[in-house]
Amino acid sequence: MTVAARTTQRVIGTDEAKAALAGREFIVPASIANLGSGFDALAVAVQLYLRVRVARIGDGDRGTVRSRFGAVTLEGEDYVARSIQSLAAREGVDFPSLALEIDSEIPMQAGLGSSAAATVAGLRLYDAMVSGITRDLIQDGTAFEGHPDNIAAALLGGLATGCVCDDGRVLAGSVPWPARVRFVVATPDARVKTLDARRVLPETISREDAIFNLQRVALLLQAVQFDRPELLREALRDRWHQPYRTALVPGLAEALALEHPNLAGVCLSGSGPTVAALVTGDTTGIEQALQAIYARLTVPCQIRVLSAHNGVRDDL
Repeated sequence: MTVAARTTQRVIGTDEAKAALAGREFIVPASIANLGSGFDALAVAVQLYLRVRVARIGDGDRGTVRSRFGAVTLEGEDYVARSIQSLAAREGVDFPSLALEIDSEIPMQAGLGSSAAATVAGLRLYDAMVSGITRDLIQDGTAFEGHPDNIAAALLGGLATGCVCDDGRVLAGSVPWPARVRFVVATPDARVKTLDARRVLPETISREDAIFNLQRVALLLQAVQFDRPELLREALRDRWHQPYRTALVPGLAEALALEHPNLAGVCLSGSGPTVAALVTGDTTGIEQALQAIYARLTVPCQIRVLSAHNGVRDDL
């Protein structure tokens, strides 16, 4: 997204920026979007984090943001830098150069909201540096990254929804996710491009399929709000996107067919390739079942057990 630069309206001095940012760390959660029936509407924040630390603030090369990545390799655009510089251009702010250290547990391009987390981290950093202006970070995050559900989850925590209105406004809200429902997340060593995942979807859906998903997303909200995990298996069923993406995502069809007493349901995370199993009680059997699926497919896969991230952390 290109943001037209305004004439400089405010200059942030180095001392002012240091007072606001020196030594600060911004921590943002990953998110599992769609949750089956909630296509492009729902996402839940999970305890897998992106951390951005302000390492240096200087006078040279004002307006630049340089990011150093730790154990991860940047794939695609630096969304942290992009969101900082986009807001500065929009608001006409001249700020000191920033050197950032970024460490992310969130695999990139894996359907776990890595770009949304990076965008939110940049927005929070900029908001801390340039005070005195009221900003709608969900609105800005959606404009910069494009996924209001992931942005809402990264900002609000819990089970979040982002709704884009006809006039472009973004409305969002969240409710806490039941602590006893955890996620066994399988991320195969594969790439599913978002454009490809969108391309396989039908242009129209039938009234029957529309009603099918709407009934189940309503059930999903009830299951979460009233802590009724026995409703989740049916609530996660979907006819809008997952049936069309099984050919693109290794192991998805097999995972959706899994049965286990502790398994509350399975869904594709975002556009994949990560697959998420919702579990109550001991997770060992589901971990082993997912590992067996990918072993049979001879696809390397990383299995994680995650809890929901409910609410915004104090250190954000």
